[in-house]
Amino acid sequence: MRSDNVKKGVPTAPNRSLFYALGYTREELERPLIGVVCSYNEIVPGHMNLDKIAEAVKAGVRAAGGTPIEFPAIAVCDGIAMGHVGMKYSLVTRDLIADSTEAMAMAHQFDGLVMIPNCDKNVPGLLMAAARVNIPTIFCSGGPMLAGRLNDGRRTCLSHMFEAVGGYYAGKLDEAGVEEYENSACPTCGSCSGMYTANSMNCLTEAIGMGLRGNGTIPAVWSARLRLAKHAGMQIMELVEKDIKPRDIMTRAAFHNAETVDMALGCSTNTMLHLPAIAHECGIELDLDQSNEISSRTPNLCHLAPAGDTYMEDLERAGGVHAVMAELDKKGLLDTGVLTCTGKTLKEDLEGVVDRDTSIIRPIDDPYSADGGIAVLKGGLAPEGCVVKRSAVAPEMMRHQGPARVFDSEEEAIEAIYAGKIVSGDVVVIRYEGPKGGPGMREMLNPTSAICGMGLGESVALITDGRFSGATRGASIGHVCPEAAQGGPIALVEEGDQIAIDIPGCKIELLVDEDTLAARRAAWVCPEPKIKTGYLARYAKSVTSAARGAVLE
Repeated sequence: MRSDNVKKGVPTAPNRSLFYALGYTREELERPLIGVVCSYNEIVPGHMNLDKIAEAVKAGVRAAGGTPIEFPAIAVCDGIAMGHVGMKYSLVTRDLIADSTEAMAMAHQFDGLVMIPNCDKNVPGLLMAAARVNIPTIFCSGGPMLAGRLNDGRRTCLSHMFEAVGGYYAGKLDEAGVEEYENSACPTCGSCSGMYTANSMNCLTEAIGMGLRGNGTIPAVWSARLRLAKHAGMQIMELVEKDIKPRDIMTRAAFHNAETVDMALGCSTNTMLHLPAIAHECGIELDLDQSNEISSRTPNLCHLAPAGDTYMEDLERAGGVHAVMAELDKKGLLDTGVLTCTGKTLKEDLEGVVDRDTSIIRPIDDPYSADGGIAVLKGGLAPEGCVVKRSAVAPEMMRHQGPARVFDSEEEAIEAIYAGKIVSGDVVVIRYEGPKGGPGMREMLNPTSAICGMGLGESVALITDGRFSGATRGASIGHVCPEAAQGGPIALVEEGDQIAIDIPGCKIELLVDEDTLAARRAAWVCPEPKIKTGYLARYAKSVTSAARGAVLE
């Protein structure tokens, strides 16, 4: 066993003495040592139940003959971090999580790992660590939140909550109305109830083969989640016995499967950052252009919030991610020969799986659209690309041209939106919020929600070199590359410039002649870094383009 490096023979007697100091017995040390990486904390609603998940995982490990040893991983609540300097610290935690987990796993020579994440950067960070360490690993997430209910019986969620603030500033809601959403939107623990980033990534752990069936969709408060955790604890022992490692599972074909399921589900645009970053750790480079190719042949089968009025609990009742994959397999859109954490092929895992509710998971022959939920746009404004959640864009905004309203920070933009300075037809441009320029590539849920909440979601577009929450809807186009801090064309946009957006055509253009742009480029000076000390300053120096997943070099 790998753990023999810290527990076998006379040379490791000092190591064993420290295990004994922890209370482990000789009998426990004779079994495989399984690291249980738990992201429990008391500040993230999606993580407040993970201590119970960890106990269930450890019970499963013990039942199957292993010795579980728990250690922590950090996690940020993007909702609490939203709208202030804290959001600069969200994306960057993905790499902190990967680095610290790698350090713990290598230092202590575990035989296998069970990862217990739940929220936005926590899931990809641990997937990156799994790929790096490459010892047998399985994922058991904390599960999604249930949808809330307003006093009139309508279901609600976090994206409605953010839009309610915009409704207040537009005079559509009073303070009592906002308070009703405040008290109803997030009724339980779990990752927020729509197909936001956390749930997108948890669903993709199934699609890529690293999580058991139901990992992405069984609600956090259901006892089935505890049973799943016990089974994950048991299953890691089989993976250790068979020496099935993450890179045996996360192959190029598996990533293409994940991208296909991403398009069918209508996941968060943040998957376009995280999948390339995880693939990079596996020695695989994912090209954004491939995403459009996959999207062009993948029907969009689900419209969960914010794209529609259904939620994760509905997807689970309909059969979950595996039911979506079963629909895709009817048209041969998946490589079902890939290995999964069950120790079987995806083809075997999908045997007997059916779509139990065609109003939640549309049949493959009757999709919401013939192409996928995410589009990558390229053109003069974004030569390296930018992304939009096409499935959450109103039909009238699929093609749009309008004057640029330019802001050099999120704060400037939100102030103008709340003040009523943005009008129908405008294209809001928020720049210097990219991975380097932010630094940290903040999510823009506040301005996008304000636009929708004020009734402008069908007439105003927003473009940024930052990114969006999975809760964002509307013509919200992020990850513009190259970013402004690198001198990309978005840095040259001036107030009133015409911008043309063609989502079906996957194009985005700045309608300014080349001579004018050349003159602007010659006069452009990169602003001083917004943060010059600490982790963010170090991050800004080593982070790459969002087009590459914002990986560190």
